[in-house]
Amino acid sequence: MDKEITQEVAAKNKRKGLFIGVAVIIILAGLIWGLRSTFKSTIKRSEITTSVVAIGNVENTLNATGEVLPEFEEILTSPINASIKNVIMDAGHNVKAGQSILSLDKSATQTDYEKLKFQLESKQNEIKKLKLDLNKSFFDIRSNNDIKQLHISNLTDAVQNAKRLFAAGGGTREGIEQAELNLKVAQLEKKQLENEIKNKQQTMQIEIREAEIAARILASDGDALQRKLNLANIIATRAGVVTYVNKNIGANVREGEAIARIADLGSFKVQGSISDNSLGQLHSGLPVIVLVNDVQLRGRVINVSPSVQNSVISFDIQLDDRNSKELRPNMKVDVYLVTAAHSHVMRVANGPAFKGPSVQDIFVVNNGKAERRTVHIGLTNFDYVELLDGVKPGDTIITSDMAEYKNSKEVTIQ
Repeated sequence: MDKEITQEVAAKNKRKGLFIGVAVIIILAGLIWGLRSTFKSTIKRSEITTSVVAIGNVENTLNATGEVLPEFEEILTSPINASIKNVIMDAGHNVKAGQSILSLDKSATQTDYEKLKFQLESKQNEIKKLKLDLNKSFFDIRSNNDIKQLHISNLTDAVQNAKRLFAAGGGTREGIEQAELNLKVAQLEKKQLENEIKNKQQTMQIEIREAEIAARILASDGDALQRKLNLANIIATRAGVVTYVNKNIGANVREGEAIARIADLGSFKVQGSISDNSLGQLHSGLPVIVLVNDVQLRGRVINVSPSVQNSVISFDIQLDDRNSKELRPNMKVDVYLVTAAHSHVMRVANGPAFKGPSVQDIFVVNNGKAERRTVHIGLTNFDYVELLDGVKPGDTIITSDMAEYKNSKEVTIQ
C-alpha cells in the first residue's frame, strides 16, 4: 500500500514540474518578445533623421585639408646685413605702392660702399700709371732701336769701305771680316731689341687689361651695393595689406631674411594637402570643392608638388570665386577632390547610416514603419550617396545610424 502512494505522488510531482518548466519557458519567451517588441522594433521619430530619394548629380570625392592663403603675397627681405632702425607700418595697415614700411640702419654698408669707391679710384690710378709706364717704355725702346739702326748703318758703311780699301790694295782680308762681324752683331742686337719691344708691349697690355677688369669688378660691386642701399628703405611695390612686419627695433637682420609681408586680400587661393596614398588620383585640372563655413566654393588643382614630405602631398587650388567674403587668410578648410561624377541618378543625403561598403542594408519609411532593404551604393561624397537599386525616387530613407536594428526586418516608428 505504501509503495503505490509513493509512485502516485512522484508522478504527480513530475507532471507539476513539467508544467512549471513549460510555463517558465512561455513566460520567458513572452518577456523576450515583449522586450524585443519594445526596444528592438520601436523607435521614436525624434531619434532619427531622414532624407527623400531624389534624382540629381553625385560626385565621388577624396577628403583633403587646406589652408586659405592670399593669391598674391610679397615677401620683403633685408637687402643687407643691418639692424632695424624704424617701423613705419604695422601689420594690418593698408599700403599703397611706393609707401615705406620700415627702414634699416645702413651705416655699416655705407662704409663698405665708400671703401669700394676708394678702391676703384686707386685701381683707376693704377691703370693710368701703367699706361704712362707703357708709353715711356715704348719711347725708350724705340729710341734705343733708332740708335741701333744708326750704328748698323755706320757698320754697313765700314764694311763697304773695308772692301774698297782691300780692292785698292791698302786693306786686309781680316779687316773686312771684322767689319762684317761687327755688322752682324749689331743686326742681332737690333733684332733682340725689336723682340723686347714686342714682348714689353704685350706684357704691358695684359697688365692694363687685368687692371681694367679688376676696376670693372669693383665698379660692379659698387653699383650692386648702391642698389642694396637704395632698397634698404623698405617700400611696397604694389597696393595691399601688411600681414607681417618685424617690429623689433634695433634687432640685427641678415641679408635675405624676411622682415615684412604684403598681401592682396582681395584675391585668395587654397593650399591643399593629402596622403600620398592618393597620388595616383591627384593631377592638375582636377575639380575641387572647398567647404568654408558650410559654403561650397568650386575650383581646380593648378599645381601638384613633386615632393612628398611626411607622407603628405601638397597642391595648389585656384578658386572660381577668388574674392569670396567667406575667405580669410590662414583659415583652415575642408577640401574635396572630385574624382568622378554621375548625372541624373538616384541620390539621398549622406549620413551615419551609410558605412562605406558597396552593398548595405538601409531602412525605408513606409506607413509609420521602417522596412529594411538591401541596396547597392554607387558614388558618395560629403553631401550625397548614390543608390543604384532597392529604392525609387520619393522614398524616405533613414540616414541616422540604425546598427542597433540590423537584425530587425521592420521597425515601428512612434
